[in-house]
Amino acid sequence: MNIDLKKASLVALVATVLAAQNAVARTLDIKITNLSHAINFTPLLVTAHRPSLDLFEAGEAASAELQQMAEGGNLSGLNGLAVAAGAASAVNPAGGLLGPGDHVMVSGLKTKKNKLLSLVAMMLPTNDGFVGLDSWTIPKKHGRYTLYLNAYDAGTEVNNELITGDIGGFPGSLGIPGDPGGNSGTGGTGVASQEHNTKVHIHRGVIGDSDLSGGNSDLDARVHHWHNPVAKVEVWVK
Repeated sequence: MNIDLKKASLVALVATVLAAQNAVARTLDIKITNLSHAINFTPLLVTAHRPSLDLFEAGEAASAELQQMAEGGNLSGLNGLAVAAGAASAVNPAGGLLGPGDHVMVSGLKTKKNKLLSLVAMMLPTNDGFVGLDSWTIPKKHGRYTLYLNAYDAGTEVNNELITGDIGGFPGSLGIPGDPGGNSGTGGTGVASQEHNTKVHIHRGVIGDSDLSGGNSDLDARVHHWHNPVAKVEVWVK
C-alpha cells in the first residue's frame, strides 16, 4: 500500500513539474528576410498569441482590420485586436519599410502564455497583397526553426495594378498607394475589373507589362513579378 502511495506521489510530482515547464514563457528571437526582387513590406506586426486571436485565415473573408492592413499597410486595427487578446507583439520592428533583400531582427519577444506566432505586412506595390504567417505553433523545444512564407491576397480589392497615390491606401478605394522602389510606370488601363475569389487566398503575383507609359498595368512584369515564397523567417526559441 505504501509503495502504491509513493508511486502515485511520484506520478503527481512529475505531472506538476511538466505542467510548470509547459507554463514557462518562451523567449523568441526572430529574423525576417524579404526574399522578393522589388517588393517592399510595409511595417510588420509580429505577435505571439492565443488561439482566440486569428489575424487572417486562408479561405475565409478578410476582417475589416485585415483589409485595412492589406490595402494600406495600416496596422492599428490588427494591433488593437492583439492588445485586447493579451498578445505579446513587436510592431514595426524595421522602423518602416523592409526592402527587397533586407532583413530585420525581433529580439527577446517574451511569449508569456501565448503559444502561437503570427506575422503580417502589406506588400508594395500591390492592391491588397500581404505576406503572412498564420498561427504557427511555437515549439516547446529550444532551438532554431526556419519558415518560408507565402504572399496572400486579401480578396478585398480588384487587382487592377494601377498606382493612385495615397487614396489607394484607404479601404474600399481602388488602386495601389505607391511603389517605394520607383520602378512603376503610368497610364495603365487596368489588369482586372473583378475579383474572382473574394476570400483570403494565395496571391497570383503581379501580372504587369513592359510598357511604362501605358498598357494594362502600371507595374513592370520584368521587375515586380514574384513566385512564392516571399519571406524567410528564422525563429530561435529560448
